[in-house]
Amino acid sequence: MAVPNKFTPDHAIVDKTNPSEDRPVPDGFDSVQEGELQRVTRVSSVLTVLVSGLALFSDGYNAQIIGYMNALFPVLYKGAFSSTIKTRLSNSYLIGEIFGMLFFGYTIDKLGRRTGIIFATLFLVLGIVIATAAHGTSQLGMFWMMIVGRGVAGFGAGGEYPTCGTGSAEAADESQYVRRRRGILVAISTDFSIDLGFVIAGIVALIVLAAYNERTSPGVWRICFGLRFVIPVSLFFFRIRIIDSTQYRKHAMKHKIPYWLIIKRYWRPMLGTSLAWFFYNFVTYPFGIFSSTIISQLNPNDSLVQNVGYGTVVNCFYLPGCIVGGLLMDRIGRKQTMTLGFFCWAALGFIIGGALAPIQSVFPLFVVLYGIFNSFGEMGPGVATFLCGAESFPTPIRGHFLGLAAAVGKAGAAIGTEVFTPIQNSFPSDFKGVQAVFIIGAAFATVGGIISWTLIPNREKELDSEDERFRMYLESNGYVGDFGASLAQELKSTTYKV
Repeated sequence: MAVPNKFTPDHAIVDKTNPSEDRPVPDGFDSVQEGELQRVTRVSSVLTVLVSGLALFSDGYNAQIIGYMNALFPVLYKGAFSSTIKTRLSNSYLIGEIFGMLFFGYTIDKLGRRTGIIFATLFLVLGIVIATAAHGTSQLGMFWMMIVGRGVAGFGAGGEYPTCGTGSAEAADESQYVRRRRGILVAISTDFSIDLGFVIAGIVALIVLAAYNERTSPGVWRICFGLRFVIPVSLFFFRIRIIDSTQYRKHAMKHKIPYWLIIKRYWRPMLGTSLAWFFYNFVTYPFGIFSSTIISQLNPNDSLVQNVGYGTVVNCFYLPGCIVGGLLMDRIGRKQTMTLGFFCWAALGFIIGGALAPIQSVFPLFVVLYGIFNSFGEMGPGVATFLCGAESFPTPIRGHFLGLAAAVGKAGAAIGTEVFTPIQNSFPSDFKGVQAVFIIGAAFATVGGIISWTLIPNREKELDSEDERFRMYLESNGYVGDFGASLAQELKSTTYKV
């Protein structure tokens, strides 16, 4: 492809990592070290995928555990726990995530994936400590300390989305074998892990309640909150050992990012991935977080333990949806899987909302259909949002746009969570309120399916393809800048020795 003669290409884009034909290893390494370098990269890639899964598992636990504690707080703190505090406890974490996604999405492109991961972990641990130790001169003061702590934890957890999303996608590009299976690998290390956190949160809540003989006690929520501390601290040891992906080392753009040129080329996938994530989270988060509340409204005679148990059963349906969606992405494509999931989700939502009276009369049937409803959401947009957000953009700006899409998605989650309870309360009965939220959720899922089909592009599985087109696009528009990151410099700050 000919490039307009606006400048001398050799002086325009400088690749600081690609070796020449007569030097098969990066600067600073001799040929003896090449095998060890490949081993370090391979081990780091495996660690990246595993650690990403565990980190996002922790995020799912953090997001869901507050939903189960919402059933406990009114009993312990009747005077202070209002509907406003209930919503703010949920939304403080989501709003913190939004800022974390935007900040760390930018950071990991400019400073490196590993740098972003380390600082995200530190903020997450700090927020967990503040929320777990929440006290005050009044019950309301204690809740405000808890809200602040969840906001700080959310900021760190928000950083996990762009770092883990880009890290998993790029780690699954290191060989042709894993590239063909990137759909299921990324699905397991991202959305499946988050949903597993949702499920384990319910199991932990049930175990702790059983340990207290089903008595309501402040120790229940403090233990459930405090257990969130274990995984991030454990993962920190592994995170300081990883190195940036091969894709990042080859294509990083740390200076002079041409944002206007980037927006002109990628505005459509930017809009598609962001809005698809928004509509997905607008529906899935309130239906997940308030699952126990919905169960208790339609089955008011059950105890706290039974309602938490039913809510956990509903959330278990997330997991097979993630597996099926991951397999479908490798077979029929990313946007195709997302669109199929959105429309199946919408169809079942309309069925449940329209026929709720006969379905509710057989309560286990309602629980199963509610679970399948959640499963369809994960089968499509749940697993595809991460991978579409990563593959739709080139490596130098992948963190920016994945972070932006995730932030818009979390805004959808915050708005959906904020309006969920008022929508239910605006109807004359709990039954009518539940019926309404299912129908409204189905309508939003329908719009999400239309957006995903029309605005999200089909990309090749090899990430280098879009990276090369991006470089050619910048060259043709007169961009002058550097690409690449120094591996030798990065290795000085890790425990790996090559």
